[in-house]
Amino acid sequence: MKVGLSATVIQRGKSGVATYVSGLLRGMAARDWPVRLVVFGLEGDRAWFEPWLDACEWVSVPEACRSAPRDIAWHQTVLPRLLRRNGCEVVHIPSYRRILAAPGMPQVATIHDLAPFRLSGKYDALRMFYGRHVVNRLARRVDQIITVSQATASDVGEFFRVPPDRVTVVYNGINHERFRPMEPSEARAKLPATADWDADWWIYVARLEHPAKNHLRLLEAFESFCREEPASRQRLVLAGADWHGADVIHRAIAASPVRDRIHCAGFVSESDLPAWYAGAAALVFPSLFEGFGLPPVEAMACGCPVLCSDRGSLPEVAGGAARMFDPGDTAAITRAMQEIHHDPTARHSLRERGLARAAEFRWDRCADETISLYRRAAGG
Repeated sequence: MKVGLSATVIQRGKSGVATYVSGLLRGMAARDWPVRLVVFGLEGDRAWFEPWLDACEWVSVPEACRSAPRDIAWHQTVLPRLLRRNGCEVVHIPSYRRILAAPGMPQVATIHDLAPFRLSGKYDALRMFYGRHVVNRLARRVDQIITVSQATASDVGEFFRVPPDRVTVVYNGINHERFRPMEPSEARAKLPATADWDADWWIYVARLEHPAKNHLRLLEAFESFCREEPASRQRLVLAGADWHGADVIHRAIAASPVRDRIHCAGFVSESDLPAWYAGAAALVFPSLFEGFGLPPVEAMACGCPVLCSDRGSLPEVAGGAARMFDPGDTAAITRAMQEIHHDPTARHSLRERGLARAAEFRWDRCADETISLYRRAAGG
């Protein structure tokens, strides 16, 4: 069976969809490839797909289609014709904003979250309108919808009115060869020599996006911790590229009384990220909403204790292996920091439970379940 995989929304490898697409390809590569993938990707992203090009077919999409409006137009007008020309029998769209209105063949779509319905101001007005008023109609035409959590599956049923028999939860995986425990000395040796890494640090891995990622409350909680724990040398690392609202976060950091203890690492590649996790005292993850939430699972796999928001899919994904808190309560975030700072037994318990929980998320399992849905969509 030939399956066309749309891969134009990986944002040069710096997005959750990119992690999903690469993980799916990696998981399928670990099998005997019972399907043949035809990957449709932007010309400028071809090198990013190099590890898997021997096992699939590649069709270049013009760089002129990189902008969202042009990419959406290309999907609706050009991709259906290319799918037929390349002999595809099923198409897989891994981002709900690119769902096809008339693919001409069975369609599988992955919906990672329905943030526009849960968070006002998450995106600009046009993207919010498209997510709320266009995608819901397109989603009802999809043969099989994959959601990455039960929380997102519930949202698809509530907001899109898609029947449950067309929605299947397939959890994300992580690369366990890369995300693994390492000695703190090994981890710190891999970090850039731009700061003093002798002191402990907490890390938050998320793009600098306001208000959805909740950085301002985290900064306030960290300031409270520093006031109440004057003997601590604890630092806070924010790892993520600037996104919508990043200027608000940078202004708050510049005005913070503990700004010299806050380090913005920028975008951190997947190859470098494990060292940041393994060397950290804990991941603090106060996001207001996630459809899955990869960083908590990645951190767990590296032996990093996780302090985590109790919103969206995060309690489901953490599975009792994280210290949960209300992300809307700054004092609750501070209390979680203080507990993990003072209680080595709690740190050890979170570490052990996290390692066990992270082991459950595997890309080969995700690939197997996704292939089953390709077959179901095709009627076989």
